[in-house]
Formats: sequence, structure tokens, C-alpha cells
Amino acid sequence: MGKGGNQGEGSTERQAPMPTFRWEEIQKHNLRTDRWLVIDRKVYNVTKWSQRHPGGHRVIGHYSGEDATDAFRAFHLDLDFVGKFLKPLMIGELAPEEPSLDRGKSSQITEDFRALKKTAEDMNLFKTNHLFFFLLLSHIIVMESLAWFILSYFGTGWIPTLVTAFVLATSQAQAGWLQHDYGHLSVYKKSIWNHIVHKFVIGHLKGASANWWNHRHFQHHAKPNIFHKDPDIKSLHVFVLGEWQPLEYGKKKLKYLPYNHQHEYFFLIGPPLLIPMYFQYQIIMTMISRRDWVDLAWAISYYMRFFYTYIPFYGILGALVFLNFIRFLESHWFVWVTQMNHLVMEIDLDHYRDWFSSQLAATCNVEQSFFNDWFSGHLNFQIEHHLFPTMPRHNLHKIAPLVKSLCAKHGIEYQEKPLLRALIDIVRARRGPP
Repeated sequence: MGKGGNQGEGSTERQAPMPTFRWEEIQKHNLRTDRWLVIDRKVYNVTKWSQRHPGGHRVIGHYSGEDATDAFRAFHLDLDFVGKFLKPLMIGELAPEEPSLDRGKSSQITEDFRALKKTAEDMNLFKTNHLFFFLLLSHIIVMESLAWFILSYFGTGWIPTLVTAFVLATSQAQAGWLQHDYGHLSVYKKSIWNHIVHKFVIGHLKGASANWWNHRHFQHHAKPNIFHKDPDIKSLHVFVLGEWQPLEYGKKKLKYLPYNHQHEYFFLIGPPLLIPMYFQYQIIMTMISRRDWVDLAWAISYYMRFFYTYIPFYGILGALVFLNFIRFLESHWFVWVTQMNHLVMEIDLDHYRDWFSSQLAATCNVEQSFFNDWFSGHLNFQIEHHLFPTMPRHNLHKIAPLVKSLCAKHGIEYQEKPLLRALIDIVRARRGPP
């Protein structure tokens, strides 16, 4: 397959025709040891390359045997540059009689979505307002400085300590939203500058790992709310989500916890423990096990700065308790914001929808206001963010009306709700099987 002629200069006319494949054949190559995917009707064997993929092997593997065109375009800024890596991996193309999309995905919705993205580009909605991100970074640094000033001036009594903890938890939450922007390459035109600043923000300002975040978060974006593909709904037997998982647990008679009360114990082990226990442990162990020394150095710089600042006030043990209390507060903020856009939506096995439909099935919005935008890091525009992950967040509200129109045209529900209702819906969605 793929026999070519002489590869010397002027041999183009003697090369053998490009091999062609049918979807039936392509879909068989969806194993970890055998991965093909399709981009713009070209077929690529990414089996070996997936292990070197900067976004991790899992995210590229989630599209094995599928058309990955819109996901590919959504995640990469410089398509020409990335195309250089793809070229040696190309093994053929779709047969002329084969549709561009697999499994009956809607070609009309896909065509309209691509036209919408072109409109967004023409409206300069992928252009960054650098003053916006400078002010975001500045207000984080101001809060960090204010926290030190409060303790220096008022001392370490209960009230100054609590106020300082809330200030630092706020700065940590806002730094979390800011690193999210750089991680999605939505600030600078060149990917490299986004990567550099991302490591600074998530590493030095938060003590976390950029690579850990990339490998985890891009899987979520590629296949949101899909069991076995989205790590954000991997609950490790603690919660059963959606309609499919309770049925499977019932068939296998798995009952690790009283799932009919999961909406109650969610308050005890969800918001308070995700960051200070699960994420903190997972991040450190991931950096060490993968020998990610660059990210580890950035994370160490955060802890050195934190303990250098607060050990003089609280001592070593006191500073450690103080740090985990800040993480405890931040964790509540993070969990409620990130859950309100996804948990209440469809959670199921992969139905292999087109990009637009799959993102709408798994995301919903929260109404816009200055507070909602700031509080959620503009993740209240979760629909638009998932459709256009590299779009600067300050422009998401501008594309929202056009997304609503496209949803109306194709009869797709566009969910938007007030903040309080979105938070209440989290608890409703956590109600387990009777």
C-alpha cells in the first residue's frame, strides 16, 4: 500500500496514486496500538506519534477512527506549522465516494459551524486585548501583596488571618482562570509565548504543572462529558453520573457508597477536598513520575515564595496549615464554577456527534454580568469557549448571539441560566439512583 515511484527531483508524475480508504476500514484502527484519524479527508496513522504529541497521547487517541478536522482546527493556532508534523504521518485519503464525516455526522451543521468560525475570524474575535490580560495579572499581584500587608500591619490574629486567607484564595482562583487562558493559547499569536507564560502562571503563582493541566484539560475539551474519555467525570466509584453509569453499576451490583445520598455527601468530599487533597497529590506525583523537572522547578518556586513569606508569621507548621486552608477555600470556588456548566448536561458514552453538536450537548451558559464574568473567569460562556477554545475570553460574549442563531436554525437547545439556578442545579444533578 502506498508504493511510490522514484523520489528524486521531477519524479512527481511517476508516483503511485495515493491510497484511498473507506470509513469501515478506518474505524477499525481505534486501538491504543493502532490509531488512524482523518483531517480534511486525509488519513493519518498517528500510532507512534501519539506518544510524542504535546497534548498527550490520550487526547489524540480519543479521535482514533474518526474525522478529527474540527478538533484539530480548534486546538491549534498555526495550522501550517502543525501540518509539517502531520505530513509524514499521512498514509492516504478518503475514497472519493466516502462522505467527509463518519457515522452519519451532520454535514450541514458542520458546514454552518465552519462558516461561523470564518465569520468570527473576519470580526477579529480571535484578536487579543493585551491590556485586559495585563490587568488580570496585575490584580492577582495586588491581592498577593495585600495579603502580606494585612498580616504585617494587623498581626496574625484570627480576623486578619481569615481575611488574608480569603484574599489569597481569591487570588488563587483568579490565577486559575488566567492560567486557563494561556493554556488554551488564547492570549498570544505564537504558541511558544502562551506556553512560557502558562508555566509561569500555573507554576509560580499556583504551584501546579502546565503539562499535567494540558494532558487532563484537553481530553475534557475533545470529548466533554464522555465516559472513559473525559477525566473530569472520572469519579472512581465515588459518584455515579448521567443515565448510563447508574444502569451499569446496577447490572454489576456495584455499591461502593450509598449513591442515593451522593447529593448529600457531595458537600463533604467534593468542593472541600478536590484541590487540597486529590489535585495537589496528583499534580506532585505526576511531575515526579513523568520526570517533568521544568514544571517541578516552577512549582517549587511557588512553595519557596509562599513559605518564605508566611513562615515568619506562622512558623513552619502554621504556614503549612495556612496553605491548605487557602486551598480548601479555593477548592469550593473552583468546583462550583466548573460543575455548573457540565454536570447538569448529558453525561454518556460517546455518540460520535459532530463538533458543534457534541459541545452543545455537554455545555451550558450562565447569564452575563460583570460579577459573573469575573467570578467564573468568563466560563459562564462555556458553550462559546468549548466551540472556540483559542478565542480570548473577553470576546466570547460577542460571538454568543451568532451561536444562538445557529442553534435555533438546527433545533439544538442553547441553555443559559442565572448563576443561582446554575449552582442549585449542581445539587439536583448529583442526586443518585433510588
